[in-house]
Amino acid sequence: MAEKQRTIQKEVSLKGRGLHTGQEVNITFKPAKENTGYIFKRVDLDGGPEIKALVDNVVETSRSTVLQQNGISVGTVEHLLSAVYGIGIDNVIIEIDAQEMPILDGSSQLYVKVLTEAGITEQVADREYFYIDEAITLIDDVKDSTILAYPAEELSLNVMIDYNSTVLGNQYASLESLSDYRTEIAPCKTFVFFKELELLLKNNLIKGGDLSNALVIADKDFSQKELDRVADLFHKEHKTFTGKGVLNEKDMTFSNEPARHKLLDLLGDMALIGMPVKGKIFASKPGHFTNILFAKKIREQIKKNKRKNKVPVYNPNLQPVYDINEIQKILPHRPPFLLVDKVIELTNEYVVGVKNVTMNEPFFAGHFPKEPIMPGVLIVEAMAQTGGILVLNSVDDPENYLTYFLKIENVKFKQKVVPGDTLIFKLELSSPIRRGIANMKAQAFVGENLVTEGDLMAQISKVK
Repeated sequence: MAEKQRTIQKEVSLKGRGLHTGQEVNITFKPAKENTGYIFKRVDLDGGPEIKALVDNVVETSRSTVLQQNGISVGTVEHLLSAVYGIGIDNVIIEIDAQEMPILDGSSQLYVKVLTEAGITEQVADREYFYIDEAITLIDDVKDSTILAYPAEELSLNVMIDYNSTVLGNQYASLESLSDYRTEIAPCKTFVFFKELELLLKNNLIKGGDLSNALVIADKDFSQKELDRVADLFHKEHKTFTGKGVLNEKDMTFSNEPARHKLLDLLGDMALIGMPVKGKIFASKPGHFTNILFAKKIREQIKKNKRKNKVPVYNPNLQPVYDINEIQKILPHRPPFLLVDKVIELTNEYVVGVKNVTMNEPFFAGHFPKEPIMPGVLIVEAMAQTGGILVLNSVDDPENYLTYFLKIENVKFKQKVVPGDTLIFKLELSSPIRRGIANMKAQAFVGENLVTEGDLMAQISKVK
C-alpha cells in the first residue's frame, strides 16, 4: 500500500534568536496542501513573499544554508528542515518575521517537539520517492569531503568526521531508520571550536551564540584569562575552565554528538532535494557546501527522470486525432512548408504531433547536402505549427482563425535531426489562454531523446 503525504493538523508557533544575526524571530508552522513541499513565508515584508525550500534556491553555505528567491532570503534553515524531514512531514508553510531561523538550543529537538504537538496527519495524495537505483559518487577535493549513495529499500545515513582534533578524534554516527530520528539525532547540538569564536564574531556572525546553543570545543590548552576575555567579547558571564575539552560537556547527550549533528545537518540539506530519498548514504567529512552539491546532483537526476517520463509515446498502429488532410483544414500552411504529418494527442492543455523526416525534403538539397541535417529553425517552425493546432482547438471555428507567434525564447538544440528520424512534438500550455494570448512549453523528441525545446507565445487572430 502506497504511503501518503503528510502535513501538520493545526497551526503552531515558537520563537527564538537567530544564531548569526542575533535577531528575535517568530515562527508559525501552518498546514499545507498536498504537493506543496516546504515553503518559507517572510511575513515581515510587504506581500509576504515566499521562498521554496529547494536546492535550486541555495545561495550561501559558508556557516549555514541560506535560501533566496526573487531577492528575498532566509538563513540557517538546516535544523528546521532536518526536523520536518526527519519526522516525515511533506508539506508545511513556515511563516517567519526575520531573515534567519532561530538557533534555539542548537539542535532540532525543539522543532520536533512543537511539530509533534501540532499533530501530523495523512493526506490523500501518495508520497513520491526518489529511489537510488545505481551508485552515486560525489567527491569534493576542495573540502576533502566525499558522499556516496547506494540502492537500498529504506533511507539510512552514515557520517564520519575528522577535524584533526585531539579532543574530537575521528567520530562516526549512523541512522538506520528515520523512526529513530527523534531520539538519536534531533537532540544533538551544533558545535564550534573555541579558537574560531573571536574570528566569527569579528565577521559579524554568531551574535546569537552562547554555551546554551552550541558545544564549544577547545582542542588546546588555554588560560582562564583567555576564556574571560572571549566571554567579554560576547557579553556573556564568566565560566571556570582551563585546559582542553568541551567547555559545556555537561550539555552533551552523546559522546559522538558532533558526528550526529553533522548527520542532522546532512538530512536538513537533503530536504532541499524536493522529495524524500530511499537509499544508503555514506558521508565522509560532510559540510553544507558538499551536502548541497550532493542534493543538486540528485535533484538534477530527478529532473532528468521527469523529462524522460514525459516523452510522448507514438504508436503508429493507432488512429490519429488528425491526419494530414484534417490538419490542412485547420492550418493555412501547405507543402513544402506544412511540417506536421499527424496529431496523435489533443486536449485543452497540450497537443502531440508527429513529423516523419525523409531524405526528399526540399531543404536537404542545400542544407549540408553531404551530411543532411534538418535546420533548427524548421524544427521550431514545426513545433509552432503543432502549437497552432492546440491554440486553435480553443475556438469553435478554427478555420476562421490564424495563429501568429509573438515570441520564441529559451530555444535549445540538443541533438541533430537527420533523414529517417521521426520527430514527436509536444506543446503544453504554460498558463491558461487569456485574451487570445497563449504561452506554451515546446519540446521535440526523437525516440526518448529531447532534441529541441523552447518557450513560445502565440496570438489568435480572426481572419478578416
